[in-house]
Amino acid sequence: MNTLGQLKTILDIQLIKGFSGARSNSLLNEESNSFAELLQQTVMNSVNAPASQTFNTNTLGAVYQMQIGSLPVFANSSAFPISSGSNATNTTIPENLEAIIQKASEVYNLPAKLIKSIVKHESNFNSAAVSHAGASGLMQLMPQTAKGLGVNDIFDPLENIMGGSKYLRNMLDKYDGNLVLALAAYNAGPGNVDKYGGIPPFKETQNYVRKVTETFYS
Repeated sequence: MNTLGQLKTILDIQLIKGFSGARSNSLLNEESNSFAELLQQTVMNSVNAPASQTFNTNTLGAVYQMQIGSLPVFANSSAFPISSGSNATNTTIPENLEAIIQKASEVYNLPAKLIKSIVKHESNFNSAAVSHAGASGLMQLMPQTAKGLGVNDIFDPLENIMGGSKYLRNMLDKYDGNLVLALAAYNAGPGNVDKYGGIPPFKETQNYVRKVTETFYS
């Protein structure tokens, strides 16, 4: 199995653990730390994989398939291994942004922690941020993408976060809930993800996927 396939398996198994009921805080912390280390190593391995490597989304073991069927990794925010209400970034987030992120989380069925992780690495919570390529606002939307998402004022925190969250939800749905591919598509576009059969061989995208997943699972 290739490294991206291993990552999908790791995430799927972690999702299954989310349904396993209550466990002690010490056990949860131990599992979370072990999972974060394994996730980071797998992402790093995938970054160094050949560009021609393809990604197979059907990598979960047959036993799990028989037990629960094929579950998208991030189809249900209530099943995420880390609470969506926890602090994703060790950054003090303005109260108005917290409320907007929570609303986007509910509307698009995404963990608030995931949205915060993306905002941190896209703009570091600066609503006026503009990249050299023209991506703008908290979630760094390109003007044409923002327009297609119904965003009228790209610098308005509410419109930007709702638009960016909608786009992320679209990418998660497109890639059957696979967070790594969705993040790669968010950064480099779905066309590049499809072209290369996984994370494109772009340093910026590879680093972006690694940093966001590290923050989300920290």
